Amino acid sequence: MVAATDPFLRFEDVRKTYAGVEALRGVTLDIARGSFVALVGASGSGKSTLLKLVNRLAEPSGGRVLLEGRDVAEAPAILLRRRIGYVFQGIGLFPHMSVAQNIGIGPRIVGRPASPERIDELLRLVELDPALAERMPDALSGGQRQRVGVARALSADPHLLLMDEPFGALDPVTRDSLGRKVRALHRELGLTTVLVTHDMAEALLLADRVLVMDAGLLVADETPAALLASQGGQVAQALVAVPREQARELAERSQAGALE
Repeated sequence: MVAATDPFLRFEDVRKTYAGVEALRGVTLDIARGSFVALVGASGSGKSTLLKLVNRLAEPSGGRVLLEGRDVAEAPAILLRRRIGYVFQGIGLFPHMSVAQNIGIGPRIVGRPASPERIDELLRLVELDPALAERMPDALSGGQRQRVGVARALSADPHLLLMDEPFGALDPVTRDSLGRKVRALHRELGLTTVLVTHDMAEALLLADRVLVMDAGLLVADETPAALLASQGGQVAQALVAVPREQARELAERSQAGALE
């Protein structure tokens, strides 16, 4: 039995080494049920590796990961993954399967095929027309394919949603729209969401809590408001400086245009 005060997701001194290179160097972290957390950092900082340890796409070299009080290594990976929704940048739709088949693959594997009504419900949930259900992935736009990826991640009614750079390949308008939709679904479905992104502006806009990774270590753990108030340390503030400077330049150009 998990106590109400226990963290939903816990990393205990987690380490990961690839061919002698330390990708994670002892990360300890608790994530509360219902929170929306962003993992931010430069390429190679360890953020995606940390995420992959949760659903055992990678195994720790040391330490452990607990989900709802249980070590994720205790159960077969396939049983663990039924409880977790996973969305990644490459989308990963099967090109030979229709939209409906892609969305329903998880429930079908565990012997509980999703009904056409459930597929329609999931498509509407991500703001897609149910008429797309019989289309093939190559007939969809990039944004539509990524929405199908989100629908597939939600098909088994998970309580935990993991997202690894899910919007990176999308144009800015689609990226903003889908990000806002994911945030709304997080609230509507009562999810615990962990988003990996290299975009600090995206993290500040979507998350309740921002974790900054650097060289395999967790170097900052702050709210967006605290980061915008110049807290979190040098590495975090270097990342915050990018959208802050962009906003400043846009404001200056707008003002200059108004004076012309």
